[in-house]
Amino acid sequence: MSKAFTKESDRDDDDDGADGAPAIPKGVKNYITPAGFQRLQDELKHLLRVERPKVVEVVSWAAGNGDRSENGDYIYGKKRLREIDRRIRFLNKRLEAAEVVDPQRQTTRDRVFFGATVTYARDDGEERTITIVGIDETDTDAGRVSWISPIARALLKAQEGDVVELRTPAGVESIEVVEIRYPD
Repeated sequence: MSKAFTKESDRDDDDDGADGAPAIPKGVKNYITPAGFQRLQDELKHLLRVERPKVVEVVSWAAGNGDRSENGDYIYGKKRLREIDRRIRFLNKRLEAAEVVDPQRQTTRDRVFFGATVTYARDDGEERTITIVGIDETDTDAGRVSWISPIARALLKAQEGDVVELRTPAGVESIEVVEIRYPD
């Protein structure tokens, strides 16, 4: 059988992004902020209008050079094209399933909901600040955590001064909500 008709992998990775983004659990909505939605749309447009056409051009040029079996430009280009196509499929699925929630429109600002920036104190007195965002917007270094993460789930619906229990692999930890903010 020709290699052209075989799959590179038997596993369907379309639910996971090229960057290792997690699959959305069944029955869970794909909440996302307007800024996160725009970033995904911008990435998709860039892939479709800039990246993919460049790679297609290189692959076409390399294919015209004859022997493809040892043609690095052709082999790498085809691999890169598959990666781009996989990411495009992933982004399309995520954008179709996205439910945009604007934190600026939150009316109940004294409780923790999606989009809130929360400062909390741990038992040892250390304070941390996180922002609760969508699955595709997480960045732990910047303090942006998914709304389905254990810390976000523990904080959801809490008010300033509330002490909530955070279940971690090391055990249960009590944390106190110090401040809740929403973008203006």
